[in-house]
Amino acid sequence: MKTSHLFGLIIVAVAIAVIVATAGDASQYVTFAEAAEMAENGNDSKVHIVGELKKNALNEVVGINYNPAKDPNYLSFILVDENKQEHQVVCYSPPASMQDFHRSEKVVVIGRVRENHFFANQILMKCPSKYEETELKI
Repeated sequence: MKTSHLFGLIIVAVAIAVIVATAGDASQYVTFAEAAEMAENGNDSKVHIVGELKKNALNEVVGINYNPAKDPNYLSFILVDENKQEHQVVCYSPPASMQDFHRSEKVVVIGRVRENHFFANQILMKCPSKYEETELKI
């Protein structure tokens, strides 16, 4: 076997190994009920949950517990998922910009359900887009 063929086979084997390793860490989009059911069944894999921050009648965000003077690494908030189910989310690595967090339209939390709370490892925010086209009236 030629050296170039052997080198090609090694490259293909490494590529397959990388694909298999990353596919094993892939998580899925679920609701809070599905995440709780997975946790009860012993499935400890990470999941994505899409939702909105809880708002009051005046459309103001409520239920956020973040005090950087006391503990800058603790954030908890109430997230309402696509099935309108509210759940407490705890994150020990809050986003850098809490102002953007309050203004976000949708929030994606990535983590696991434990002890009746959702513990998020990562928070992704979809903020109101400043790139949306606005209609100018003359």
